[in-house]
Amino acid sequence: MLALICGTFLAGGYWAGVQYGIGSEGARLGQVEVERDQLEASATELRKQYQAARQQKISLERGRAIDEQALSQARQSLVALETSNAQLRLDLGFYKKIMAPASVAKGLQIDRLSIDKTPEGGSNFRLVLIQVGNNKLYQSGVIAVNLLGQTGDSAEAIPLRDVSPQIDDVGIKFRFRYFQDIKGSLTLPDGFEPLEVQVVAQPEGKETVKVQRTFLWSKLVAN
Repeated sequence: MLALICGTFLAGGYWAGVQYGIGSEGARLGQVEVERDQLEASATELRKQYQAARQQKISLERGRAIDEQALSQARQSLVALETSNAQLRLDLGFYKKIMAPASVAKGLQIDRLSIDKTPEGGSNFRLVLIQVGNNKLYQSGVIAVNLLGQTGDSAEAIPLRDVSPQIDDVGIKFRFRYFQDIKGSLTLPDGFEPLEVQVVAQPEGKETVKVQRTFLWSKLVAN
């Protein structure tokens, strides 16, 4: 009888232990599932925060790029306006000199000569003649342009006609009331080093005066 009671007690203790173990394991499993759900929720929230931060970063970078582009365009516009204003001031001074001269001598004038280099190795030139003061009558005559320099140790003078395909004669004819542009291209001969450009204008008429002006090549062409 004692053996039966002991066996019953032991069996009961075993199943109680088993049930306790099962219950404990189930509790741990439930806790793990809760923690897993919490981690998944946290991961989902973190992904949302990451996407929001990434979108904000993209928006900020896009806004910065737009701001930089707008700033660059504003700078370019400002440079263009300053260049345009400078050109307008030059043009205004140019026309004032023609129409309302102050201390400038009247009559035919050699106003300016400019030479711009081209990517091909040649140059473009622009010569401007003006009539200052009385513009009722036309000025007409011929103008000669010579490049003065040296080839090796020898001094040389080359007429513009010899280096410019647009110029046919040594004496270039002109006729105008206010001003006249003489434009074209030129290519220097090999070995020739220009030092000056001599411009001589001879107007028609008995009492006219020859006008002459010499330009330094180094001042005309930027290095």
